[in-house]
Amino acid sequence: MIPFLSLKDVTALHEAEINKVVTRVVNNGWYLQGKENERFEENYSKFIGTKYTVGCANGLDALIWIFRAYIEMGVMQPGDEVIVPANTYIATILAITENGLKPIFCEPKLNTLEIDDDLIDDLITPKTKAIVIVHLYGRIAYTEKIRQLCKKYHLKLVEDNAQAHGCLYSDGRMTGSIGDAAGHSFYPGKNLGALGDGGAVTTNDADLVSAVRALANYGSQKKYVFKYTGRNSRLDEIQAAVLDVKLKYLVEDNANRKEVAKYYIEHLHNPVVSLPDTLPYESNVFHLFPILVGESKRDALHEYLEQNGIGTVIHYPVAPHKQECYREWNEMNLPITEQIADEELSLPIGPTITIEEVRQVVELINMF
Repeated sequence: MIPFLSLKDVTALHEAEINKVVTRVVNNGWYLQGKENERFEENYSKFIGTKYTVGCANGLDALIWIFRAYIEMGVMQPGDEVIVPANTYIATILAITENGLKPIFCEPKLNTLEIDDDLIDDLITPKTKAIVIVHLYGRIAYTEKIRQLCKKYHLKLVEDNAQAHGCLYSDGRMTGSIGDAAGHSFYPGKNLGALGDGGAVTTNDADLVSAVRALANYGSQKKYVFKYTGRNSRLDEIQAAVLDVKLKYLVEDNANRKEVAKYYIEHLHNPVVSLPDTLPYESNVFHLFPILVGESKRDALHEYLEQNGIGTVIHYPVAPHKQECYREWNEMNLPITEQIADEELSLPIGPTITIEEVRQVVELINMF
């Protein structure tokens, strides 16, 4: 059996250090909003290249707090529009609708699976207040054209960096530091994953940080004094300590992912399988390795690999605009997004899979 991703094996890479810091937290007796959070937030800010990091409960909350903070700051108001890629995990959309904002879906490019910057200008209206870019699958979604559009129309640029920890733009900036604010997920399967849920907001905006930190702490900036109607959304001390350990190895772990991806790229030759563009190669940390399987054979390949002991995952078989919870958009025609949902299959990748295991996956796919 070659699993899609073995979280047990990933944790075992740094088991001794993780056990040490967990024991430290337990023995210290301080479990929320303490020195472990302070240390991780400082180190993550240095890594990403922003002035501030605010830990929170999960990646969805991180995005929710960004938009809620902008509303509290008067930058946005319910009913405003936010342009967002149609091809994304539903959390990106939930964060927008949770705040009474209106998502405006933009199709991706089929060769990159990222938002099509050629389509954005036509979607902008007087009610547009922000563009969300999602660095989906661990690849860069930012472009110079998007920067120019944000500048021209005075729009906020929000990054969903849930899948791209350590991803670099061509000028050396890291995802999570490119826009006005970014939401990060530390779900266990991510490139930088906790031992449970966790998330963070990164930004250079001190006012935004102040609002986000309060909103995630019941709306309080001072004990028992509440400026906002907030929620409880905090990164606990154990998760912060674990993340701080794993952060030290993130670049190395991403390099292992790139070696796996390189083998796939050079050796996959089945005509029913197409690979999205991976260039520029350095702007991809390969959180996932998605392939597109044509001729309505995706599900058959998925089953064939499972029968041969290879774990694969379909991301995401039902696009957000086709979900029952968003029935009002079910009749929308977004053909590229829907094609990706019908054809995408993610192959095993991660910091612990070996090239020999990857070779077996490739041989099976090429024989399919």
